[in-house]
Amino acid sequence: MHLPALITDLAVILLTAGIVTVIFKKINQPLILGYILSGFLIGPYLPYFFTATDTASIQTWSEIGIIVLMFGLGLEFSFKKLMSVGAGAIITATTVVAGMLTLGYFTGLALGWGHMDAIFLGGMLSMSSTTIIIKAFSELGVEKEDFAQLVFGILVVEDIAGIFMMIILSTISVSKNISGGDLALQLSMLVLYLIIWLVLGIYFLPTIMRKATKLMTDETLLIVSLGICFGMVLLADKLGFSSALGAFVSGSLLAGTIHAERVEHITKGIKDLFGTVFFISVGMMIDPAMIVRYKFPILIISLVVIFGQSFFSTLGVELSGHGLHFAVRCGTSLAQVGEFAFIIASLGMSLGVTADYIYPIIVAVSVLTTLTTPYCIKGSDKVYHFLQRVLPGRLLARIDREESAETGLRQDSDWMAYLKRYVKITLIYGILMLACTILGHVFVLPLIMRLPITERAAKLITLVLIYVAMAMFIRPFMDTHSFAYTKLWVGSGMYRAGLVALTGARIVLLLLIAFLPLHRVAGASALAILPFVGAALILLSRSGWLASRYLNAEARFIANFNERNLEENDAMSVSDMLDERLHVSHFTVSPGSGIAGKTLRDLGWGKRYDVNVIKLIRGTEHMNMPDGNIVLTDGDDIILLGESDNIAALCSRLCSSQQLLQKTLREYMEEEESAVSDLYSFPILVDKRSNFAGKTIRDCGLRRDYDCMILGLQRGHLPIPTPDIHTVIAPGDRVWVLATQDMADKLIADEIVSRKK
Repeated sequence: MHLPALITDLAVILLTAGIVTVIFKKINQPLILGYILSGFLIGPYLPYFFTATDTASIQTWSEIGIIVLMFGLGLEFSFKKLMSVGAGAIITATTVVAGMLTLGYFTGLALGWGHMDAIFLGGMLSMSSTTIIIKAFSELGVEKEDFAQLVFGILVVEDIAGIFMMIILSTISVSKNISGGDLALQLSMLVLYLIIWLVLGIYFLPTIMRKATKLMTDETLLIVSLGICFGMVLLADKLGFSSALGAFVSGSLLAGTIHAERVEHITKGIKDLFGTVFFISVGMMIDPAMIVRYKFPILIISLVVIFGQSFFSTLGVELSGHGLHFAVRCGTSLAQVGEFAFIIASLGMSLGVTADYIYPIIVAVSVLTTLTTPYCIKGSDKVYHFLQRVLPGRLLARIDREESAETGLRQDSDWMAYLKRYVKITLIYGILMLACTILGHVFVLPLIMRLPITERAAKLITLVLIYVAMAMFIRPFMDTHSFAYTKLWVGSGMYRAGLVALTGARIVLLLLIAFLPLHRVAGASALAILPFVGAALILLSRSGWLASRYLNAEARFIANFNERNLEENDAMSVSDMLDERLHVSHFTVSPGSGIAGKTLRDLGWGKRYDVNVIKLIRGTEHMNMPDGNIVLTDGDDIILLGESDNIAALCSRLCSSQQLLQKTLREYMEEEESAVSDLYSFPILVDKRSNFAGKTIRDCGLRRDYDCMILGLQRGHLPIPTPDIHTVIAPGDRVWVLATQDMADKLIADEIVSRKK
């Protein structure tokens, strides 16, 4: 029986790798070097040793190795962690990509290459190697350190930048110039698809995995996890993403679930096997003759990579607010050429716009910088001490801040803080509403068209479904409750025009997004109907049923996003959250406050600031949860309840010089001496049989029948302080109320709450 060539090659590969890596382990050298040397020994350019013959199959295995390694990285680095280092990762990656693109381009020109070759060289040099760094960190035992976590975040951003770079280079290659409109459209669609992909993944995947927990043996979990990995890779390829990014995202999504540690454990052997094949395939590309022929360009480019990547990475980390020592450790870790270099080189060759010698040169540079990577990481302390000696004292004192992975950018101004929140909310909910249009047009409409109904009816049904889905996001999209907004509005008139303009821009954007379904599904083009569509959507968004559906979706998303952390901290009762989030503060009505003589209803603090008055003290009289018709007088002591920022925003609006001391609602209720023992705060657990289930807060009767103030809802792990009165109470909710002793006793007598508080 004749064995296939692949089996023979695997025997040669694994035996050679086994012998070489044992030797490298004995002499205490990084195993990456052993894998690359093994590949060189069995490669086609060393005929004096056993030679692998089925190189095409080995290359396929190496691509699988990249996928599995990226999947493993994703398991160790969830999107929860990415958010915590996001600012530093984005700033550093942007600095590195921009700097190395420029440096690589001018290096190519200096070597006498053409403009297109130089552009592609800049792209190849602008990204570091994820797989090499993972392996090097693992071998050196530093993968759990703070600087390594930031490096992983930088690599993820660089991978995303690599996808965009391939689109840009493809556009340049085909048209010989950059078409701004077409390029912006392609990049925007990729960003949109990526966000939809992540949101849907976080929303559905942990829920499905959690429901199937009892069925997940190690064998089943292994198959399901790898199936998710390669399924996401396939989806990524269909959407125009790289397979490596698809694998990383699938691992990151699983990393947020309760199965993360088990998946990481059972896939470790597979990751090691295919990762080994990948590094061996890199060694097989080493051609001694080509290295000798282009030794000077290889040496020059390698030095450019090592010093350029180290410099720009260190600069980027430093700009993001970290200490010099921390920045140097990150910078020296990134001093190599990444796997995207091979992809970009292949792209240039397939498009016929780059010279044939670029591919072997970049492979040699990659191998050379791979060899130096472990030594660069080990030598980071020496580099740091060298910089301490040579940098001027004044400059060193200015940049050498206290080293900490938690150090971030300095606090923004109020205007920048507002803009940050504005952009965040606009992007998140704007993209979600765009996603409703895309999913409705691409997936829902074709399905409905298969039903035995007319085309017009199918389009009408699709439009209704799209707009109902979009309406859920309009309220949070138009939300203007912000301490920064209030402070800017009352602080200086110069900001008011900008605030009004930004609000107007958000309204215009909402109208444009609302018009897209009509244009895409129904083919409508008359902008005159735009105001009517917007008005209908705003009215639809006021539905309590839709508000409740949105809260359910948000609660599930937050629970899934934080599932792993919540599982690790399940000792904390979820019913302990909201009374820690709400704060209480005292405010005295003074002659200069401008509110004496007005009623609480006229002031409207609840609607404007989500701050409620829970007690009014006038002399010796204590009025619990005063009626809205109460007229305030000078000297009244008002006890306010709300979130900390909202109370601060109200104080800013009143232009009060009083320092409002805040304490949590729990602290307020637990005070030993005083006048607060006649008020109680507690949650009511709503089950399916409860009279409150399915009713809005306005109609549930708690205020009318029990004179209770509803402080908020606890839906799963999502606390909702001062919810809208149209919010529908769902089974499983905890409704937090504030009541007097008499009303609390009545709730107990009616068996709405238990006697145990």
